[in-house]
Amino acid sequence: MAVKRVYLYLTAALIWGIPGVMISLKGIRAYGLMPLCDMWWLLVITLCVGGAFYVMFRAVVARYSARIASLSAVAPLWQTFSLRGWLLLMFMMGLGLALKYIPAVPLQFIASFYSGLGPMLILSAIKFLKNSRQ
Repeated sequence: MAVKRVYLYLTAALIWGIPGVMISLKGIRAYGLMPLCDMWWLLVITLCVGGAFYVMFRAVVARYSARIASLSAVAPLWQTFSLRGWLLLMFMMGLGLALKYIPAVPLQFIASFYSGLGPMLILSAIKFLKNSRQ
């Protein structure tokens, strides 16, 4: 199924943004269950996680935005990402699902990691949408 290039950007934004919202909400809910004495160091960890994902995702979004921009005006939807990109997405989704069903994952990890990861996924989705207008 071939679609206009703008829909490839929209697809990328949805694939990154929807999990970003879900992960952010889960992290925020976990923070709500934390005692206040644990908040300061969890917020520091969240900022570090967010910073690391910002650097990583900024490069990935730039690479895939350039890939989409280099495609013809109408391209198959599956060309939004390379094969390596699709495999990486499947791996990350599988890892996220696995974490969901491991009962030994501490609430502190969920709060700090998810609250750092989720917003960076949302920012990446916004960047894909912004790149669609160029």
